[in-house]
Amino acid sequence: MTAMKRIYVIIIVLTLQFTQAQDLKRAKNLFERTYYSEAIPVYEDIIENNRSFEVVRNLADAYYYTNDYANAQRQYRFLISRFPEAATAEYHFRYSQTLKAFGNYEEANKVMRDYFVSNNNQKAVEKLDKDINVLENISALGNRFNIKNMPINTPNSEFGAVEYGQKIVFSGVTRKPYTFEKVYKWNNESYLDLMSVPVKYPKVDSIRKFAIELASPLHEANAVFTKNGKTVYFTRNNSKNGVKLKNDNKVSTLKIFKAELINGKWKNITALPFNSDNYSVEHPALSNDEKTLYFASDMPGSLGSFDIYSVAILGSDYGTPKNLGPTINTDKKEQFPFVSKDNKLYFSSNGHAGYGFLDVFVSEIKNNEFMVPLNVGLPINSGYDDFSFVIDSDTKHGYFASNRKGGKGSDDIYELSEIQPLVVENCMQYISGIISDVDSKLPLANAKVSLQDAGKKEIEAIFTTADGRFSFDVDCDKSYTVHASKENYSKEFKLLKLYKDRKKVNDASMALKSAESIKKETIALEQQKKKEALEAIELKKKEAVIIAQKVKAEKELVAKKSAEAAEIKKKEKIATIVAVEKDIVRDKDRLLIKTDPIYFDYDLWYIRKESKTILNRVIELMKKYPEMVVEIGSHTDSRGNDQYNLDLSAKRANSTREYFINQGVPAERIFAKGYGETVQIVKCIPIESCNEEQHELNRRSEFVIKNL
Repeated sequence: MTAMKRIYVIIIVLTLQFTQAQDLKRAKNLFERTYYSEAIPVYEDIIENNRSFEVVRNLADAYYYTNDYANAQRQYRFLISRFPEAATAEYHFRYSQTLKAFGNYEEANKVMRDYFVSNNNQKAVEKLDKDINVLENISALGNRFNIKNMPINTPNSEFGAVEYGQKIVFSGVTRKPYTFEKVYKWNNESYLDLMSVPVKYPKVDSIRKFAIELASPLHEANAVFTKNGKTVYFTRNNSKNGVKLKNDNKVSTLKIFKAELINGKWKNITALPFNSDNYSVEHPALSNDEKTLYFASDMPGSLGSFDIYSVAILGSDYGTPKNLGPTINTDKKEQFPFVSKDNKLYFSSNGHAGYGFLDVFVSEIKNNEFMVPLNVGLPINSGYDDFSFVIDSDTKHGYFASNRKGGKGSDDIYELSEIQPLVVENCMQYISGIISDVDSKLPLANAKVSLQDAGKKEIEAIFTTADGRFSFDVDCDKSYTVHASKENYSKEFKLLKLYKDRKKVNDASMALKSAESIKKETIALEQQKKKEALEAIELKKKEAVIIAQKVKAEKELVAKKSAEAAEIKKKEKIATIVAVEKDIVRDKDRLLIKTDPIYFDYDLWYIRKESKTILNRVIELMKKYPEMVVEIGSHTDSRGNDQYNLDLSAKRANSTREYFINQGVPAERIFAKGYGETVQIVKCIPIESCNEEQHELNRRSEFVIKNL
């Protein structure tokens, strides 16, 4: 990069930095002068490159103060997540308020709870839980009012409606500002005037300025009249010769003025003596006896940004303003007081248990003491600003203002009528039922029923009525145990988990068993147990037999399979041996060792010398196959009687066996059997029919293989 290019880049960077610094200075100046509508677009340009704590905070606040809660919510969310240490309770509060504006109450409460927990503020957590419970009780009443958006509303701001004779007097503007006309830089609307319309036919075309003599180039609002209609108190910007004055914090304060109606004109317009150039005094309201003036102020000593004060009216003079104290005022904002005919103080606050931003609250005044204020409920209150509430306690008719969604402008006036009294109760349910006899089904009188909490602590104990009934009043969203008992009866209990359904009746009916019934059941149970024990023994016996049969069958199956396998193996082995040994042959179902004929002398059983060679071949095979078992079968011809032939053949077979044993063949592998003349090869019938050769064929020895 050349030197000239470097210089050019440096100039651009310095110019950009200078421009950004100038924009930041301008935005900060607009913000500090409360020109929020003009500050917003400047901050939006800056935040693209500068997301410092101050820039994000001021942009979020500017959106917050101009009621752009969606954009405020987005910036507060970023502020809290990006700068958790610097984001104080106030910014968590404002973030939660923007969440409430869109109905996200659960998340809004979580934001505050998490903040309190992270700062170990247990008292704040307890107060939050209490506020949530109070608001649930208020919400449970449903709609306490009918409300109607009035036809006098415009896209501009209208609020502070009160009836004055046949007119409705309110704060508003009738048109958009002209090009060179002064506008309120807070929200770029025209300054407010006191306007009026007929009570009977209120409409935009009928709107007129209430009194020219009360108008100024700046704001006039919140008029309240004495009962005779000859004195008015109202709020106006602090000014001098029509020029708005600002205090050391560059804020234009508000003051309460008084005027008197003389010959049809409002004259003697004077500022009240407790006004100040350094703080605001606003929103006047009169007590029923008109001896006390109520107002809102952020004067030193206030508990929050604005508190409700009272001051005694002493003729043309005034006493010392008194803060109504912590019962009414909080560390947040309380404004727009109003005292009804039935001596109730209504006001708007964002510090008590509310639905979001300013809600309307009411406190009964008893013996000059203010009772704990209650949220007036739905649909007066919403997630937006709801304020300037007035009501005639005789007719239940009145007005209030709100900037809620669905209106015609930033603040709209709504007509209201109260249709339901404000009776606030904690969520309650009932646990009831009937205690009866389990057998007869009849109710049991004087049975003891005990109610216990989740910690098994007894809350209450009662006795059933003549018809066996009982009932407890209990809190919602808890767990209970109901115990029932009666002398000579069993004890029973029932667990119940309750939710938030108001007035729900939970049934805890139970049936108890009498001692006599229990005794009968015990006897029957013992008999049943004995019967079951005997049946179990019989069943075990049957099972044992079945198991034994199964085991036997399995063994037999195994033996059968083993025998079959052995037989197959035996056959395979025999087949192999037969194939290898030419002297082993099959004879139908027998396996024989084929030899030359072995001859014996007539009527003798001794082994002849020439026969030994033949027998040695058989012995050789038996030694070759150590598992071979052989039967020596000796036969005679048919000559001689049967018994003689059997004895002779047996002697010859045994003589042959002894020879085998003498040659080393184990005795258990060689058997001898004489068949006599029972098995003839040649049937010699009669004996003379055979020659000597044929008789010799029948006179033989066979070597039958019994096992391999």
